[in-house]
This record gives sequence, structure tokens and C-alpha cells, in this order.
Amino acid sequence: MHDLKALRTDPSGFDRALLRRGVADASACVLAADARLRAAQTALQADLARRNEASKAIGAAVAQGDAAGAEALKAEVAALKARIAAGEEAVRAGTEEVHALLAALPNLPADDVPDGLDETGNVEQHRCGETPRLALEHDALAARLGLDAQAAARVAGSRFAVLRGGLARLHRALGAFMLDRHVAHGWQEVSPPLLVREEAMFGTAQLPKFRDEQFETTDGRWLIPTAEVSLTNLAREQILDEDALPMRMAALTPCFRKEAGAAGRDTRGLIRQHQFEKVELVTICTPEQADAEHAHMLSAAEGVLEALGLSFRRLLLCAGDMGFAARRTFDLEVWLPGAGAFREIASVSWCGDFQARRMDARCRAPGEKGTRFVHTLNGSGVAVGRALAALLETFQQPDGSVMVPPPLLPYMGGLDRLCPEP
Repeated sequence: MHDLKALRTDPSGFDRALLRRGVADASACVLAADARLRAAQTALQADLARRNEASKAIGAAVAQGDAAGAEALKAEVAALKARIAAGEEAVRAGTEEVHALLAALPNLPADDVPDGLDETGNVEQHRCGETPRLALEHDALAARLGLDAQAAARVAGSRFAVLRGGLARLHRALGAFMLDRHVAHGWQEVSPPLLVREEAMFGTAQLPKFRDEQFETTDGRWLIPTAEVSLTNLAREQILDEDALPMRMAALTPCFRKEAGAAGRDTRGLIRQHQFEKVELVTICTPEQADAEHAHMLSAAEGVLEALGLSFRRLLLCAGDMGFAARRTFDLEVWLPGAGAFREIASVSWCGDFQARRMDARCRAPGEKGTRFVHTLNGSGVAVGRALAALLETFQQPDGSVMVPPPLLPYMGGLDRLCPEP
């Protein structure tokens, strides 16, 4: 959510910033609706003030024996009552209109974010590891190791997976390893709800814009598309002590996405599914801490890939390719040797106070009376299914087996290699 006062102060600057994201003349509609709302508020205040004056004058007229004057004032008060009701409705509707217009606009990109309207404007900053090519892609390899796509389709339809045996064990090991690593580096483990209220989805900006991409239940709750929703909203409607910040949280959860419009790309195997597991990192901090926390979160996500021996690259996303709520985003793309391509495995984003305004999440310095909005950051640390796909393609052997990377051996119950099922 945007700061309406800041928009009023510098609408041209606001428009220039959002034009970098492909949104033109964003301020015009908001300011027009804001003008209507302020006019309605002014008219309502005038009517309320006149009603109070007239109500007091009725008593004075009666005391002075001015029956005609008293009746005229009573008629005016009755008319004002109807006007006030209409004015209150106009203010309510106007407030909702301004709120909806602001809620539909994406966050402003940070000054250091490169220009560009799509992925072609992203800037590669760093590569780690080699980019070899092998014969088998992960879906074909996993089918020999315990991936049962047909069973998943019978149970749930397309874009679901059933993993069996050692492959299921490796999937579980990956999630546990990631979570344990982050906890060892200072992140607090959290087990959050998988179902959330609509207000929580609005708070992190999944709603209203991305409603069609989410799974809604019959009682008005929503399955989380990422633990970012649950974790970030833990600061919802709170005033946090600045001395207790930054607040760093990590969670391993199932995630649920319709992936609307994604047909035809990465739909085989484990890359793009309706249900998947992911370790999510969320930080709540002061504005002054945000840049350092963004670097810290990025390092945490990269550290997972480095420890597993996976090749990857880091991209600084351009203004037009960032997520709706982000001010600055780094994407990590893991190398899939079988596919011969990089695929996104983590996004690490700083959102400024954009989400905090939607959640009314604030902080207060010790000894201060005033509050200010916190800054929020979120990042994958990382997607478990995509990491599994990368491991299968990276560590496959000529005989079709897959070696288990050393960091995962403590989680594998003595299993150090996945072998094709007979």
C-alpha cells in the first residue's frame, strides 16, 4: 500500500517511478478519487456542525417563545439528518474507492533497480559452479527412482507428485537440512498456519490482484501460496519494540498455487506444481536495517545452494520483472544439467513499508511516543522440489543412480545413493 500523503506531495515523482514498472499515469485516478473523498468529508463536516448549531438553537427559540422559529429549526435538522446519512455513505464509498485504487498499484522500485519491463532487463551479477550437460532430465530420472506421476494424477490430477522410497527420503532430507541450516545461522523456526484469512492475503499483496492464482476454501480462508503470508502477518496490527528488531523467521511448509497461465512451461516433473514444499525466510526490521538484512537473507539462500554443491546464478531483477510487493528483488536460478538451462529456485525481496501499511505493522523506538511502519523482507531458502530436481540432474551417475550430497547424509538413514527401481 502506498503513502497517500507522499503521493499528494509528489505525484509526478510517483508516476515516474511506476512508469518504470509499466504503469502509466498512476496518480491521476487516485488523486481524482481523493479529491472527491475530501470534498465529501468537508461537506459532511459542515452538515454535522450545522446540525449541532441548529439543535442548540431549537432550545433557545423555545425558551424565547419563538414557536415558529423552533419549528423551522426542527425541519432543518430533519433535512440535515438525511443529508448527513447520504454524506456518511459518500465518505464510506469514497474511502473504499481510494483504498482500492492504491491497493491495485505495485510497489515503487528502488533507485538502484535497473530499468526494463520484462526478464530481458534483468542483470546477472554472479555465477557459482560449473554448467555441465548430462543426458537425463530430472523427470525421466525420477521416474526410475520413485516418482509416480500416474498415481498422483489418479488421486489429484495434473501437477502433483507422489514420491516413494529413497526419493521421498531425499525430499524430506532437503527440507530438514535447509531449515536446520537457517536455524543454526540465527533464524527462528516457526510452524505457521497453512490456512489464512483474507486480510492476511491482502496484507502481503496476494489479494486482490492475484485472486485467480490462489486456492480459496468454502469458509473464506485461503491456502498459503508461500509461508511469507503467515510469517509476515505475525507482525500484523502490532507495535514492535525496535530494540527487538530485526525479527528473522524461517518455516518449512507446503505451498499451494494454481499457477494460472503457466501451462506449457516447466509443467513436467517437480518444477511447477500446484502443491510443493519450500523453506521461506521472512525478516521484520526497521528502515535503517533493511539493506543489511536484504544482503543477509540473500547470503542465507545462496549458502544453501553452495553447501549442496549446486551451480547457480544471481540476477538483480529489473523494475518491470519484480513481484508486485517488491522494491528490490534478487533471483537465484539453479542450473539443471539435464535440461541445459537455469531455473528460478529462490527470490529474495525487500518490500520497504509496502506490506506493513497493508497490515498496519509498526515499530517504536525506546522512549519515543511516535511509531513508524516496519520494513519487511522475504525470500525462498529454498524451494525443496526444485532443489531435488537440480540434485537429481547434477549428481546422476552413468548407471542411472544418484549420489547423495554429503550435507544430506545425516538425514538419509545410511542411504548414500538412490538406485533405479528394478
